[in-house]
Amino acid sequence: MTSLSAIIITRNEEHCIADCLKSVAWCDEIIVVDSGSTDNTIAICQQFTDKIFINQNWQGFGYQKNLALAKATGKWVLSIDADEQVSEKLRQEIEQAIEQNYLAFQIPRLSKYCGKLIRHSGWSPDYVIRLFQRGQADFSNDLVHEKVQVTADKVGTLKTSILHNSFTSLEEVLTKVNAYSSANAQMHHEKGKTASLKKAILHGFWAFIRTYLLQVGFLDGREGFMLAVSNAEGTYYRYLKLMYLQENAKNKCNYNNL
Repeated sequence: MTSLSAIIITRNEEHCIADCLKSVAWCDEIIVVDSGSTDNTIAICQQFTDKIFINQNWQGFGYQKNLALAKATGKWVLSIDADEQVSEKLRQEIEQAIEQNYLAFQIPRLSKYCGKLIRHSGWSPDYVIRLFQRGQADFSNDLVHEKVQVTADKVGTLKTSILHNSFTSLEEVLTKVNAYSSANAQMHHEKGKTASLKKAILHGFWAFIRTYLLQVGFLDGREGFMLAVSNAEGTYYRYLKLMYLQENAKNKCNYNNL
């Protein structure tokens, strides 16, 4: 069978990495690139693979995943996050798919929010390109929300979902809202985007309306409402942080001109 490499990036993932690794143990090789875990992540990974690499020079998710991709040797690559799992049914579909005449495949993702599977709220269907021929794709160099860039349009679609345990608790929601809003603000600042308090309020409000009403998040019950609120918070703080980044940059320029 065509060789398949699974690639994973990690940092302090001891709560979920074992389940992830078990779900891809059937792959021909597993590549792990860690960015400086201080818990038992490395020890757990060593139970599944000896191809573990450390890179603490964090430059974003896209950069780190490209490092993992560069270590892969299989004809095909399966990119999976530490909080995701491949079911037996998806394994069978992947094994059949890589014998077909495609360069890449997008896979639906079924995510949990605080323990509940989210089937609306803009999270489902959530197609992501995760399976591709090595040399035919790489990752965008984005700090966050990186994407797989395929060299051609020949992308197939699988039916079985990757299971994604996205947010396990409210504490994790708040941590990720803070981290992702900071990374997004920095990324937009580097691209020359601008923000203001008015933009922060309007975009935050729109994020809630889009998630809860237009994407029928109300059908996901209380977690749908909670998700809409956290989306709104993440958007609001992203624009506020961007506003302060541009003001600090402007003040620095003015100070240098004194």
